[in-house]
Amino acid sequence: MEYLLAFAPPPNGGSAGGGLISTLIMFGAIFAIFYFMIIRPQQKRAKEREKMIDALEKGDKVITSSGIHATIAGIDEKTVLLDVGNNIKMKFEKSAIASVVKAKEESK
Repeated sequence: MEYLLAFAPPPNGGSAGGGLISTLIMFGAIFAIFYFMIIRPQQKRAKEREKMIDALEKGDKVITSSGIHATIAGIDEKTVLLDVGNNIKMKFEKSAIASVVKAKEESK
């Protein structure tokens, strides 16, 4: 209700500039909080994921989004050929790669 009253002229005939300015400042602060808490970190994660997918090479050990552990046997423009063991190869979209397993993590 206060938001509606902020845009209505005051009953005593004064100026409504103070209420309007404070309302605009509040909306600006809310937008800034959303940007720095939600939008910016999400964009950063998307860039890191894109960088990881672009850096894939033949022989890398990866985990798919469905949980399959495999080694990259071949790479195309949009797909990867994964060797899951015993010469069984499966073709996946690059976007299905969830992470690249580091050598340290593999030895555990």
